[in-house]
Amino acid sequence: MKIIDYVITDPEGVHALPAGGLVKLAQSFSSTITAKGNGQETDVKHVFGLVGLGVKCGQTLSITFAGEDEDQAADALYRYLKDNL
Repeated sequence: MKIIDYVITDPEGVHALPAGGLVKLAQSFSSTITAKGNGQETDVKHVFGLVGLGVKCGQTLSITFAGEDEDQAADALYRYLKDNL
């Protein structure tokens, strides 16, 4: 299992456009990928759940990876978060 904590820097927080890209990227991995924010948890492979967390700028999104490609998934999603959120 691997966990990354990322502080959202996008002034709009986690919103549909970057969340959609994150979901698409997550779906390319076989690992189970979950996100926690605002006391809630969701599957990162579902855009409505991810946006529904309501994580705003300055708040932390914690993502957990579990599976055979967890290292690759964590690296790819971290890069995406850094570039887009």
